[in-house]
This record gives sequence, C-alpha cells and structure tokens, in this order.
Amino acid sequence: MGLALDFTVIIPARMASSRLPDKPLADIAGLPMVVRVAQRAAQSHARQVVVAADDARIVVACQAHGVQAILTRQDHVSGSDRLAEACQLLNLNGDALVVNVQGDEPLIPPDLINDVARVLAEQPEASMGTAAHAIHELSEFTNPNVVKVVMDARQMALYFSRAPIPWWRDGQTTEGFRALPSPAPLRHIGIYSYRASFLQQFPQLPPAPLETLESLEQLRALWHGHRIAVHVSDAAPGPGVDTPEDLARVRRLLSA
Repeated sequence: MGLALDFTVIIPARMASSRLPDKPLADIAGLPMVVRVAQRAAQSHARQVVVAADDARIVVACQAHGVQAILTRQDHVSGSDRLAEACQLLNLNGDALVVNVQGDEPLIPPDLINDVARVLAEQPEASMGTAAHAIHELSEFTNPNVVKVVMDARQMALYFSRAPIPWWRDGQTTEGFRALPSPAPLRHIGIYSYRASFLQQFPQLPPAPLETLESLEQLRALWHGHRIAVHVSDAAPGPGVDTPEDLARVRRLLSA
C-alpha cells in the first residue's frame, strides 16, 4: 500500500518571459496554457491545485475556467520565493507537502506529480523531492542545456550539473565520449516537492557559489546541507514550452 498522499500543487505563473511574451495566457487548443497545466495537475492525487500568479489577468483567466488562483507580488526573484508567499496566503502548515509544477508544462503526466510528492513523503530526512529519467542519447549527455543528476544508494541527489556526469574516465576518444556510460546517466526533470516549512526557509538561504556557476537554484539546497530525494521515472515527460517553436509543437500535439 504505501503512504496516503496529502499534498498541494502550486503552479507559479508570471507574465514576463523574454522568449514568449504573456506565456501563461498563450492559447493551446482553446485554453490558456496555465489552465492546461492546472487541469493536468488536477488529475493527480493533489488535495488542491492553485496557480500563484503575478498578474491579475492570469487570475481572471484561471477563474473563468474554474481554476483556483491567487495573486502574489510581482517583485519575486525566483519561483521558490513566489511559492513561499503562496504557502502563507493559503495558510499551509509547516508539514504540508507542496509540489511545484512549472506553468509551462501543459503535458505534465499526473502520475509524475504523485511520484514527486511520494518520494519526499517517504524520505523524512529530505527537504525536497524531484525527478529524473535515463538519458539514451549521447548528444543529450553532452548538452549543457540538459541538466544531469547523480544519486547515492538511497536515491538522494549528490550533485546536479550541466556537465556530463558521471564523468566516464575510460570512455574517451580524441573527439569526446565514444558512448554513454553504464548504468545510464540521468536527466533532471524540473519538478520539485517541498515541505512548506522548508519553502519558507529556502529563499532566506544565501545563494551558493556552485548555484551561481551552474545557474541551478537546487544546488543552494545541497550547499547548505539539505537532502533532495530523486524519483527516477521510466520516461521523459511531454515537452515544455519555452519558445514559439515549443508552443507550436504542443499545439499540434494537443490538437491531434
């Protein structure tokens, strides 16, 4: 049976996007993207799904489609800051589990949301949970835009990097890696679970040098001694939306 899950999904949504203006309200098969994300999240076991918006237009669009939304401050420097304010506005207690689903993931699998909540619930010493899946293409392994994670024996994250990790010492040729290491390296999936008490604490932690170098906020938690439990998924989630090309691809998928 496993633990009974009780968690809240919070979807941070902000209008400012350099590559895709007004991204949360981008139309996908007749619905705003953030509403599509919330509808997918509502298919998980979440007790409630809430959009944490920085603009009243997002709140209005959500409410028009029956999605709960709250207005948060516009000056947050990161999504985790926005989540921390949302926890306060929702009066969540410190032990409450919160899953952060990105507002540009309209094809997020509901089971993945459940799994990321469960991995944290089952690891009381962890402050955060996240997910990863096996890499099967050498080009992904060496791509700095693909974030990799390595874990310990208990599936706690040891490190996240844009570099190819683990580094296969004997797998080199003069041109680079000749193949993928075995077992398969892991690609990090950008979905997180937190305890609400840690979400309140996290924005107060000083940024870490490694976080700044790699431009990966989750390294701040590791730097300050917090553990991150990792769920390894069987497959990659559906594509997210960062660019107009991504948006066109997701529109085609959902229209089909």
